[in-house]
Amino acid sequence: MKKRRYRRVKPRKSGRMGWCCLMLLLPTLLWLGYKEVKSQLEPYQAILVLGGSVQREKFAIEFARNKPDLPIWVSGGSPKEYARNLFTQAGVDRSRLHLDYQAVDTVTNFTTLVGEFQKRGIKKIYLITSDYHMRRAETIGQIVLGSRGIDFTPISVPSKRSPEPYNKTIRDGGRALLWVLTGRTGSTLTKR
Repeated sequence: MKKRRYRRVKPRKSGRMGWCCLMLLLPTLLWLGYKEVKSQLEPYQAILVLGGSVQREKFAIEFARNKPDLPIWVSGGSPKEYARNLFTQAGVDRSRLHLDYQAVDTVTNFTTLVGEFQKRGIKKIYLITSDYHMRRAETIGQIVLGSRGIDFTPISVPSKRSPEPYNKTIRDGGRALLWVLTGRTGSTLTKR
């Protein structure tokens, strides 16, 4: 009878590797969970309306009626007197209304106001714009507002237009990143 030789089985390294990955991933998951819970508990502090359509302003008036304590910021909207009259005639207190005309495009809608929001301690806002424009606005908002710790919830104004092409979102997302890194939006570059 022959004696059998048994090889000693080495412990698998993949088990240790899995634990290491889990230990690295766990803090990240906990941090993301914390941010989500914190976001859910934090109250909204303002409404931001991106100009470009009177429909957005009219929608914001209706939306603001259900949020009577929130200030309303309109960036690059209708002419000042028209916008003031529109909100006043709808019963919105003028002290809630902040009209800002510094922006020249969607990226600067955010970059011209983010400092003011931060100065006022605003950490959570409602973002109102047209549904076809929302993808681009959300991308820019995540970059610009997110860089300053400001969270937002998108509120879309219904329209019958198709969503904007992805290239606008990519271009303006890049411009928003440029702003975060350099403080410049690229809005003054000559269009070719």
